[in-house]
Amino acid sequence: QAIDDDCNQTGQLLAAMLDWPQGTFASRVQLESGAVLVEREVDGGLETLRLRLPAVLTADLRLNEPRYATLPNIMKAKKKPLEVIPAAELGVPTGAPRLKVLQVQEPPPRAGGEKVESVESLVGKLRQAGRI
Repeated sequence: QAIDDDCNQTGQLLAAMLDWPQGTFASRVQLESGAVLVEREVDGGLETLRLRLPAVLTADLRLNEPRYATLPNIMKAKKKPLEVIPAAELGVPTGAPRLKVLQVQEPPPRAGGEKVESVESLVGKLRQAGRI
C-alpha cells in the first residue's frame, strides 16, 4: 500500500514528473520488446494497455500472491551484508533537494471527549464551538 492514503497519487505523480507513460492498478503484466502489456480491471471488465518502456506501473491486489517470510529466513537475512550503491552509479541525477523541511512538531494533545444527553444538546454544543 502506498503512503499517499491509498489515493493512487504516488505512481501518477512520478509518471508526470518523469514524463513517462503510466499503467495504474495492474492486475497482470507482460513484457514485450521495448514495451509492456498491462491488464487492469475497470468497471466494464478488463482493459489492456500497451506502454512503451520505461513506464511507471502501479499494482492491484491481484497482481501477486504474497510470500510470507519464515522466522529462520528472517534470522538469516539479518546476517546478510547490505550493499550501498551511490545514486551516481545508477544514473540518478543528484542535485539540490526539491523539498526543504522547515519544521517538524507533534500535534497538540487532543482534549477529552464529552457525553451529551440528546441530539439537540449535541447540536447546541457544536454550534457553540463554531463547528456547524
